[in-house]
Amino acid sequence: MGNSVVVTGATSGIGLATAVGLAESGYDVIGTARTEEAAQLLHDAAKDAGAQVRHVCCDVADATSTVRAFTEIATMTGGGPWAVVNNAGFAQPGAIEDVTDDAVRAQLEVNLIAPARIARLVLPAMRQRRSGRIINISSISGRITLPFVGWYAASKHGLEAITDALRIEVARFGVRVVLIEPGGYGTPIWQRGLDRMPDPAGSAYKQSYGLAGQVLNRAGELPPPLPVVRVVRKALAAHRPRDRYLVGREARSAAALEALLPTWLGDYAKGAAVGLQQPPPLLAPILTRLARRRTAGRPDRAP
Repeated sequence: MGNSVVVTGATSGIGLATAVGLAESGYDVIGTARTEEAAQLLHDAAKDAGAQVRHVCCDVADATSTVRAFTEIATMTGGGPWAVVNNAGFAQPGAIEDVTDDAVRAQLEVNLIAPARIARLVLPAMRQRRSGRIINISSISGRITLPFVGWYAASKHGLEAITDALRIEVARFGVRVVLIEPGGYGTPIWQRGLDRMPDPAGSAYKQSYGLAGQVLNRAGELPPPLPVVRVVRKALAAHRPRDRYLVGREARSAAALEALLPTWLGDYAKGAAVGLQQPPPLLAPILTRLARRRTAGRPDRAP
């Protein structure tokens, strides 16, 4: 069996596809799941693909649960995994002022603090071996912030910052740290995000919440995340992986537009997509097209 790889959030979305895809490629995959029932989804998907995986139960938002899980993983792998794919996460939608402090803390705990905690747990063994990979699954939202997903984008901006720092810090120990930024793919993250939407009653953005909800609903119609799986596989197999992988044509287009457009024009495009801006009549057709292209690059992560 090949090198051991832990995939967090391995029971749906990108995490599930990645765990199964890596197992098919011969890696010794250990997926994390919050419950035994959820873990069965992973085993069933692997069986259907003719592959085998292992699992541990772990709530990445809970420090005690995470330490317990990675202690078990160290036993399962003879000291610690060769690689970790930090994928677990969720999306907290809502206007910045409408999202409560508790909801903000939960968003940052799962999407930002948990990957750092996991790195802290696996790095000692990686340093001792002088070999290892840490792959952090970010999002196009790590580069581009859209209205009503500002806290999600904040968590991904933060993840990109700590990934950049960690990459430099551990390079001399033979550990490679890679950032992957997917665009929009059809997974459950945004439909689940709708359940976390603040109550629009009494909100200053009540009308825009309806449009934002429509955008989130359409995310389920996007293609499956197979390109992300291929990039993760490439980042694990390469002797010298790239520092960053931007995945998907829509994500690359959105990143290029973000870099080229002046801020005021980008703001118009983003705001128009959810009814926050009324662009000048002559610019309306152009901005509508830009908005559609920019919002096409939505991310996904499985909790």
